[in-house]
Amino acid sequence: MKTIGILIALVVFSVFAPASAHAAAEGSVSLAVSIDGREIATATEADPIRLDPNGSAEVEVSVTNAGSEPVTVRRIDLSGQVVGLTFYSFGTSVNRTVLPNSTERLSYSLDLSGLSEQATGLISGSVTAYDADDNVLAGAKTVTDVRGSLNSVYGLFGLALLILTVLAIADAALTVARHRMPPNRWQRGMRMLAPGLGIGLVLVFSLSALRVWMPSPERWGIVALLFAGGFFVLGYLTPTPTTAEEEAAELEEEEAALEELDEEDSEKRTVPLDAEAPSR
Repeated sequence: MKTIGILIALVVFSVFAPASAHAAAEGSVSLAVSIDGREIATATEADPIRLDPNGSAEVEVSVTNAGSEPVTVRRIDLSGQVVGLTFYSFGTSVNRTVLPNSTERLSYSLDLSGLSEQATGLISGSVTAYDADDNVLAGAKTVTDVRGSLNSVYGLFGLALLILTVLAIADAALTVARHRMPPNRWQRGMRMLAPGLGIGLVLVFSLSALRVWMPSPERWGIVALLFAGGFFVLGYLTPTPTTAEEEAAELEEEEAALEELDEEDSEKRTVPLDAEAPSR
């Protein structure tokens, strides 16, 4: 139940929290980023930024400081997140100072050879600039098509989620079949919440790995909440299970009814001793 609670809290936080951690960086510093000559802001699900672990990426970053004080860019990170978790990350140290009302252009080659072990599929990506104190200066979002392997952290995470979901469904089904659901409707609804949440998250990871859609925080959070809410309603509406006392009473009534039937059957078969013998 602790793991279930963590997943639910993560979903709720992702849906109702600010759209991104970069919101704190809104201000005087902004980024314009291109990868392999293409502006990342133009990427879409139909035409994402492709990241191939068999090669490298040529990254160009323009850092604009519209403030009145100089800022120092310590490093720039390219990363990808799904369900609030970072599945791939590449950091590059730049240590560049950007003067007020000026723009600094940075170019570097990024080795992507380790990407195959990290993730695969359509993933929400971001490029983030950090200062000397590791605070976010600015960020830019994009859609990335990671050409990694299913045998990666991302793929294994999805597989583990599938196994846990199957176990949760089996456990819930056995509980219902054995009439062991809680008598309280809200508790029954919460009992069915885990399978629904698991199904929603498995669907999110599957569609991402198959490159059908990109699981942005808003999308995957809504999908997970819809499935979780649907299963909660299903559990809430399930019939109230009988208690142990009620089962014992029903069993006693059934036994009494069987005994009564046996007695009636016995009386019908019994022949009175003083009955006249049939004439020949």
